[in-house]
Amino acid sequence: MIARTTLAMLSLLLVFDAVADIVTREVSYRQGDTVMKGLVAYDDSIKTARPGILVVHEWWGHNAYARKRARMLAELGYTALAVDMYGDGKTADHPEDAGKFSNAVGGNPQLAKARFDAALDTLKQQPGVEPDKIAAIGYCFGGSIVLGMARMGTDIDGVVSYHGSVATQSPAKKGEVKTRVRVFNGADDPFVKAEQIEAFKEEMESAGVDYKFVNYPGAVHSFTNPDADANGKKFNLPLAYDEKADRDSWQQTQEFFHEIFAE
Repeated sequence: MIARTTLAMLSLLLVFDAVADIVTREVSYRQGDTVMKGLVAYDDSIKTARPGILVVHEWWGHNAYARKRARMLAELGYTALAVDMYGDGKTADHPEDAGKFSNAVGGNPQLAKARFDAALDTLKQQPGVEPDKIAAIGYCFGGSIVLGMARMGTDIDGVVSYHGSVATQSPAKKGEVKTRVRVFNGADDPFVKAEQIEAFKEEMESAGVDYKFVNYPGAVHSFTNPDADANGKKFNLPLAYDEKADRDSWQQTQEFFHEIFAE
């Protein structure tokens, strides 16, 4: 019994030590005159250089969910930066405000790129980050942002979109996309139409992009976020968490990162 108790306590200490090694740090950076407020997360026990991952938030803004994903990436051994695309770290509590914030940035491709690039430069400057091994992930609004950056020729290793819009008015051109692309989508998401998906696939293939599109049957918008159910009910929106789709997309993301960073 004593041996078992000692083993259990040792296991708890090891878990605690692993968790305690994750460092999160507020970071401010600028895009023009606008102060952007992000969060850096990394495992302090790792002394070697590691790849960096940008995390682009949902239309709600730089909130706890984006920070949670940054920490999850840190637990996998990456340095992650949960970015701020709206400025001053502002967030929205209502869909009307979220729509205004996201349209102001997402509807202005040059502004979106400037803010993404500012975050990218900030991530590359973090201690221990390999500047030539960078990827970006994005959720909803953030998913459309990282796809937009890929279309605009941003030179990073990979982008991953979760339940983000795939529609665009500026489709990728052959030879201009410098990154690999992965898209995880809810097959029953009313915000992403079947014709948009087909157009996206044709666009990627015509442009010669290394891409993969995964459609999860039964999943709707915001399927990776456990808060989706509450938000859906509160605002009468077709949002819902799907644990199976969340787990599978995260596993595939990890495999994707292993692939692109091993080269």
